[in-house]
Amino acid sequence: MTDRYIDTPEGLEELCNELRGSQWLTLDTEFIREKTYYPRLCLLQVANESVVACVDPLALPSLDPLLDVLYDPTITKVLHAAHQDLEILFGLRGAVPAPIFDTQIAATVLGGGDQVGYGNLVKAELGIELEKAHARADWCQRPLEKDQIQYAADDVRYLRDIYSRQFGQLLELDREEWLADDFAALSDSGRYTNPPEQAWQRIKGAGRLKGVQLAVLQQLAAWREQRAVASDRPRRWIVADAILLDIARQMPDSRTKLERIRGVEEKLVNRHGEALLERVESGRSAPRDIWPQAKESSRLVPEQDEVVDTLMAVLRARCRSRQVSPVAVANRRDLERLVLGERDLPLLRGWRYAVAGEDLEAMLEGSMALSIQEGRLAIDEA
Repeated sequence: MTDRYIDTPEGLEELCNELRGSQWLTLDTEFIREKTYYPRLCLLQVANESVVACVDPLALPSLDPLLDVLYDPTITKVLHAAHQDLEILFGLRGAVPAPIFDTQIAATVLGGGDQVGYGNLVKAELGIELEKAHARADWCQRPLEKDQIQYAADDVRYLRDIYSRQFGQLLELDREEWLADDFAALSDSGRYTNPPEQAWQRIKGAGRLKGVQLAVLQQLAAWREQRAVASDRPRRWIVADAILLDIARQMPDSRTKLERIRGVEEKLVNRHGEALLERVESGRSAPRDIWPQAKESSRLVPEQDEVVDTLMAVLRARCRSRQVSPVAVANRRDLERLVLGERDLPLLRGWRYAVAGEDLEAMLEGSMALSIQEGRLAIDEA
């Protein structure tokens, strides 16, 4: 079977005719986004049982015929670490295709570890060592070299066999329904939107600001988000996070005070100084009852911290016995919230509850006990 390189409308239509009616399609993308806000799609790879193709969006007037196939709800779209690829599709159609099967997520409940990379999964499952020479290639350059195209095609070629193996293992272990909610969540369009009013939450260090400072930061971050979208430029190219934090912390009310803030260059003041000062004033004058609130982590007392340590040991033991990655079930923060009395947690629902959540609840209630047997942690009814 020869890999296809699709760069004409006629070739695309022929490919789509061969893909229609498939039960599943493996899918991957190559893109760049270092100089843009939105990722720029440079290549789209797709395969079914008999076709492996690399579709060149830079050469085609429209991808609509292929998108119509990908958005067919009767076809399962198989991806690895799907979020970024789905973000690109969301940008093209304003919606995310469904249903989705993510082989990285599936690996977590099949003993493959947490966030396993595609190359490592191919090696573990198929014994094939993938080439890495083009991992940092500039995919917008044309023409693409032959080995670049093969490198890209491999990302969907071997995904077919991995999907087949994983799906079979899930059936054999009666775990095919475990990941239904996780996969469905990948098709939630809300995951791929960036509301400007929430942009402040992505700024590292925002939690160190309080009260009106957060209201100012919210205004500044929303302005930057809107500017980045309008100009299709990375956020950091508009204003760096650290500078937004310092402006929000000091809340300057004049150009002179803005210029005195460390890192604020004359070029930034000349270009955006008036807008920044307007946003500072808008945040400063916002009513107290609409100020945003940073999430504060409740601190555990030492005794509670010891309980969390114990629950972590139980979690790891239960996941080891069931060949499931512990991180797929819960992380330490989840267990801290459990100890603090929260119960609206994924850990206490569905398959996660069956794997470890039930035992963790029982430990907190005192109806489970721990012991060491033959060098291993044993969990028994108290």
